[in-house]
Amino acid sequence: MTSTEAQNTLRAIFDARNRADMQPTIDAFFAVLAEHTDDPEVLYEVGGAYYTAGVEERACSTVGRCATSGAMTSRSPRFERARAEFPRSESLRVFHALTLHAAGRSSAAVATLLELVTDRIDTPELARYEAAIRGNAAYLASLDA
Repeated sequence: MTSTEAQNTLRAIFDARNRADMQPTIDAFFAVLAEHTDDPEVLYEVGGAYYTAGVEERACSTVGRCATSGAMTSRSPRFERARAEFPRSESLRVFHALTLHAAGRSSAAVATLLELVTDRIDTPELARYEAAIRGNAAYLASLDA
């Protein structure tokens, strides 16, 4: 895991980001990455900055490096704390799905998104198919268990 100093630097970079111009944020994260090569937490932040900038291919590649390190999982202490603190967070569920996908667990990723859809989108049409959607989500999750 990254040092406390590096974590503070990552937080400062993140807090100073400009979503309309992510390149300075990406550059700043890369400077930290140069000192903490292949650190999963730094890779995750670089990948997130690329996602925000709309550079999907670089984001997926960077997050994929993090995922293959084994440190970026839905069971990581950081992720568990966030889920416990914000149990109704849709964005955490979406990023959980992205994490699963980056780790090669596409079926579990789709299952997570199907669960989010049935939990949060309340329409008569989806309500009609809720049991089927949840059943498919459970089946897909079991494929990557």
